[in-house]
Amino acid sequence: MPTPNRSNSASSVIDPVTPIASQPLRGNVMSGDCISRPILSHLTNRWGVLVLIALLDDTQRFSQLRKRIGGVSERMLSHTLGLLIQDGMVERRAHDVLPPHVDYTLTPLGREAALKVRDLADWIELNLPVIARSQAEHAASQVTVQTNVAEPGQ
Repeated sequence: MPTPNRSNSASSVIDPVTPIASQPLRGNVMSGDCISRPILSHLTNRWGVLVLIALLDDTQRFSQLRKRIGGVSERMLSHTLGLLIQDGMVERRAHDVLPPHVDYTLTPLGREAALKVRDLADWIELNLPVIARSQAEHAASQVTVQTNVAEPGQ
């Protein structure tokens, strides 16, 4: 498995005295084989973002998350939670009661990530009119291009 690159920035300079294994790693997300890429995908795909934002408010059960996140299937929510748990962003807590009770909460690392993706989601929502206008203009220009190609010589 490829390992992330060690950055030579001032914040993570390699110390020749300290063993390499205990020095901080920094990924290189722009590298195609960097192990940070799947984590980026888990945190920024549609369902990962929505799960993180939903859990910012409070610990929730699976059914609560599914209701809160419109359009997500049980299978996709389960898969997304599994990835976020694996990456250390979400904690799954099973309570020893009948009927079984499982809830999900953000870890400190997950909370930090959730705040960042929430900022991006907020920015999108605030800029939605501008984005929608751009999308409409682009769609209209594509219709014009297709019409011009379909009607040569005019």
